[in-house]
Amino acid sequence: QVRLVESGGGLVQAGGSLRLSCAASGRTFSSLHMGWFRQAPGKEREFVASISWNPINTYYADSAKGRFTISRDNAKNTVYLQMNSLKPEDTAVYSCGGRVRGTATYDYWGQGTQVTVSS
Repeated sequence: QVRLVESGGGLVQAGGSLRLSCAASGRTFSSLHMGWFRQAPGKEREFVASISWNPINTYYADSAKGRFTISRDNAKNTVYLQMNSLKPEDTAVYSCGGRVRGTATYDYWGQGTQVTVSS
């Protein structure tokens, strides 16, 4: 089993920055592909960014490209999401997910952290 705990959310003005963290415990973190997702009120959860187990490959939703950066520190069992130039439409609950190498689905999820961007 893997336990994921997000932190770093909060209230920020438009144009500001936040850095989210997702700390993992349990199964070997370095063997997991990791992703960030978000869910706004009344909307479905959507993909934001992901990073491979060896932090070589990263992927971003179009809405995140150029503003968000995903990274990981396998020594600290932590994945990060640096969010810059935040917009009110970025307001959502942000969750991290873990996907076992060779599988297509995210099996491990954190509780999420609220990000609110005021205009």
